[in-house]
Amino acid sequence: QLQLVESGGGLVQTGGSLRLSCAASGRTLRTYSVAWFRQSPGKEREFVAVSKNGNISYRDSVKGRFTLSRDNAKNMVSLQMNGLKPEDTAVYYCTADSRIITSELRNTSAWDYWGQGTQVTVSS
Repeated sequence: QLQLVESGGGLVQTGGSLRLSCAASGRTLRTYSVAWFRQSPGKEREFVAVSKNGNISYRDSVKGRFTLSRDNAKNMVSLQMNGLKPEDTAVYYCTADSRIITSELRNTSAWDYWGQGTQVTVSS
């Protein structure tokens, strides 16, 4: 059973940076597709970034500001967030799946394993 634990959230001013980490245990994350989603109050959980088979993609609103990276030696995935904006405020979730297909990567319900989330708050 794969377990995921996020960390690194916090309160930051507009324009600031945060680095979120997602530590995996129980399985080797290297063999999984991994992604970050986020959820703001009153809104549905939305796709942020994904890594599958060496390819990384982002939602348009974070392109050029966020960077997803994987550290296979540490069994972790990170999300570096720069140029943060108030609209980035949300709970950020790490997710992983070993069999997800490309057409479902941005579909919240398609992913098998989820962390508990970490709060990111960007003040204006």
